[in-house]
Amino acid sequence: MAFDIDMIKKVYANMAERVDKAREVVGKPLTLSEKILYAHLWDGNPTKAFVRGKDYVDFAPDRIACQDATAQMALLQFMQAGKDKVAVPTTVHCDHLIQAKVGANQDLQHALNTSNEVFNFLESVSNKYGIGFWKPGAGIIHQVVLENYAFPGGMMIGTDSHTVNAGGLGMVAIGVGGADAVDVMAGMAWELKFPKLIGVKLTGKLSGWTAPKDVILKVAEILTVKGGTGAIVEYFGPGATAMSCTGKGTICNMGAEIGATTSTFGYDESMERYLKATDRADVAEAANTIKDYLTGDAEVYTNPEQYFDQVIEINLSELGPLLNGPFTPDLSTPVGTEMNDKAKANDWPLKVEWGLIGSCTNSSYEDLSRASSIAQQALDKNLKTKAEFGINPGSEQVRFTAERDGILQVFEKLDAKIFTNACGPCIGQWARYEDPKNAPKNSIVHSFNRNFAKRADGNPNTHAFVASPELTAAIAIAGRLDFNPLTDKLINENGEEVMLDEPTGWELPPKGFEVDDNGYLAPEADGSHVEVNVSPDSERLQLLTPFEPIGDTIKGAKLLIKAFGKCTTDHISMAGPWLRFRGHLDNISNNMLIGAVNAYNKKTNFVKNQLTGDYEGVPDVARQYKAKGIYSIVVGDHNYGEGSSREHAAMEPRHLGVAAVIVKSFARIHETNLKKQGMLGLTFANENDYDLIQEDDTINFLDLDSFAPDKPLNIEFVHTDGSKDVIKVNHTYNQAQIDWYKEGSALNLIKKQNVV
Repeated sequence: MAFDIDMIKKVYANMAERVDKAREVVGKPLTLSEKILYAHLWDGNPTKAFVRGKDYVDFAPDRIACQDATAQMALLQFMQAGKDKVAVPTTVHCDHLIQAKVGANQDLQHALNTSNEVFNFLESVSNKYGIGFWKPGAGIIHQVVLENYAFPGGMMIGTDSHTVNAGGLGMVAIGVGGADAVDVMAGMAWELKFPKLIGVKLTGKLSGWTAPKDVILKVAEILTVKGGTGAIVEYFGPGATAMSCTGKGTICNMGAEIGATTSTFGYDESMERYLKATDRADVAEAANTIKDYLTGDAEVYTNPEQYFDQVIEINLSELGPLLNGPFTPDLSTPVGTEMNDKAKANDWPLKVEWGLIGSCTNSSYEDLSRASSIAQQALDKNLKTKAEFGINPGSEQVRFTAERDGILQVFEKLDAKIFTNACGPCIGQWARYEDPKNAPKNSIVHSFNRNFAKRADGNPNTHAFVASPELTAAIAIAGRLDFNPLTDKLINENGEEVMLDEPTGWELPPKGFEVDDNGYLAPEADGSHVEVNVSPDSERLQLLTPFEPIGDTIKGAKLLIKAFGKCTTDHISMAGPWLRFRGHLDNISNNMLIGAVNAYNKKTNFVKNQLTGDYEGVPDVARQYKAKGIYSIVVGDHNYGEGSSREHAAMEPRHLGVAAVIVKSFARIHETNLKKQGMLGLTFANENDYDLIQEDDTINFLDLDSFAPDKPLNIEFVHTDGSKDVIKVNHTYNQAQIDWYKEGSALNLIKKQNVV
């Protein structure tokens, strides 16, 4: 039976009335995304039509999911909110703090030995506040959510950008910062700008070497890493309904890489099959009673151009296997000759050293079974693999079932390393090198979602390419980036030419899912007696002190860094070894912006200290400004803060005295995170003004005392020669968000309201 079945039935009981009312007030047929959004309004039944991309709307999500790296800061914040219990069903999943190195058992034990303090903290906080806890080794958060919590027509938020994976089961599931999650945990509304809508019509049918992963790789090529910003991507058409539920999850998962608010599919028979296979027939039965409300209206899908802001059509029958990368998830190349030409032109290493299968994107039973069918062929055809294999199963349920069915043993016969049911290399938790900074240039292929520089192994010279699990397996066997399994032959150990056959697999395990211990710990009904202890001497955990308001007078601020080019949350707050400090704000702040490229010297972590004239690390300079009571300013380029939802990328600058971040454009989650922490997230009214800002500038805000919605601000940049430039900047703050700023943070305001 499903978790929280009563909550799900309550959502469905209100769905028809709310959607019918929404259709009436909007005055036209509705997309699935609109149905879910209007059915989850904080105020209940819809009374007005919202303007996409403009209106801020209060929503009431059904549930929250947190992974262990971000849960630490989220729960440290929730402990300040003055609440006895979370207001909506919430779970914590321990999947990020387990490093891949030797193999599953040893790596898990090492994580328990080194991060036990954090796991104990999360378990005790979860037990105290009524939160479901998934132990280390239980699985990757998004696969576990898909198997246990996601349901068609629901709305959830999660403190991880790939929360969107649950769109594979017809949800509107959105990645947020921990402060947003805290609002909802505390019983407050969750605010979101009403998204624009992108429709993707899928015709034809996947076959052969083409997989669901190739769909999102193609969409990423079309829309780029920022083309989905501010929008929900809704997939429909015969190609969508013909696809498996976990395949849909893969597509939705990687929608985070195009900046989309989320992605989703309408409820269909594949979702019903998946629900029943994962012991949730009760959810399927409830969904079937209102199934017309769990997909877009027929008229919408017949004439999508009239109902979506943008429509893309992809014929799956014509789509071939793709490789995206390196260093960005939207650089797409077909397998074979074109990859050969492009690799040679760009000096990408053609030899592939690793093939990695898993992550929250592609770690389902179906993914492993299809990849293992290719691995089995290597055994049958007497092929020796040229690259190393690494496998991360998505959950203990997937791992146990795959082992029972002999799938994992196939990989093991090829000397693959079966890592823990955890994120591992996908998030930089991969101990591949002793000294990654000086590691050699190389190429790897993986079925993950992100491939930014240093993302997987810390090596800036690793060229990472994203592919489907089955193509990853084939390329690992061939050992060449330009291998085309549709046309290319391989030489086996007998000197014979052989070809790989098309992959095969199972949508769902033929003998059903099975597991001995899924790793779940339910909270006590009354956790008031549970003690949560944080040692003041801990290097890993630190109780939070509320931020003081920055105020309406910012004079004499100093430029901290003008970031050049791509500046993701990985650049602002790196993962990898820094994950161990995710619960200690002061310690993790030592990684603030150390990956950002300084526009003036094109170096990282090397900026001018205006107090001394020396060049030092970014956090070091920021701390010196803060010690002198001087605010600092960060300047950035387009899509600043793209990538992970990690709010540390906002909390660290706030902690170290950064008052404002001024950029050409923001990634959605990061802009919200800055607002939540009581900072100024601003955009240039004229993008070219970025070029006016000089390394030694002193900065004065001229009219911050009249900070108001839809009113630009004017900032004076005083140069060392005495000249000045006054630059106009825009913002998207509404009055409630301005109140966050005035109180010092959104959490300060929540706490104040709870006291009242």
